[in-house]
Parts: sequence; C-alpha cells; structure tokens
Amino acid sequence: MADTTVKGFFESLESKLNADPSKMAGMASVYQFKVGADAYQVTMKEGKAAVAAGEASSPNCTVTMAENDFLDMVAGRLNGQMAFMTGKLKVAGDMGLALKLGSFLKV
Repeated sequence: MADTTVKGFFESLESKLNADPSKMAGMASVYQFKVGADAYQVTMKEGKAAVAAGEASSPNCTVTMAENDFLDMVAGRLNGQMAFMTGKLKVAGDMGLALKLGSFLKV
C-alpha cells in the first residue's frame, strides 16, 4: 500500500471513496476512527464522502485500534473480523455499520 501512515491513508481516503460512490450506496453515516493518538471522522451522505481530522460530535460508529493494527488491516495483512475477535479492533455504536467497513477501507 502506498500510504504507509495513518494520516496518509485518511488524506487519500476521501478522493478514493468519491471516485467510486457505489461503495457508499444508501449510506448516511458518520464513522469516528481513533487510531493510536489520532482521530479521524468519515462522513458518508448522499453518495459522497468527507474525511476530516478530529472528533465527530455524534458518530454512528466508533472504531478504535492501535496504529500498527490499523495499517495492517487496511493493507490486507489483518482480517477485520479476526482483529475484532482478538480485541485489536474495538467498535462502539452501530455494529451493522462496522460490518460495512471492509467494503470501503480497501480502496
């Protein structure tokens, strides 16, 4: 994966998601990612994505991971379900949205 940092991944995520709106079909959601010491929010609404650094005021789904585990997951080296079952990925909020993560994190 070209983006070797969490910041790099999130900086490129918005344009990648908006290049393929089918990944967000029917979604109206705010994801909060807490990766290591950093926080990012991904808002999906009406087939468009917006990514910003910082905390979301009322996310639908919050994902918490260590930086190295997150990078392994988005690179395909760590399975999301296995990460959840082993405690490397923690989810708060809408579990249904958490299950959709795989469809848009591997862009």
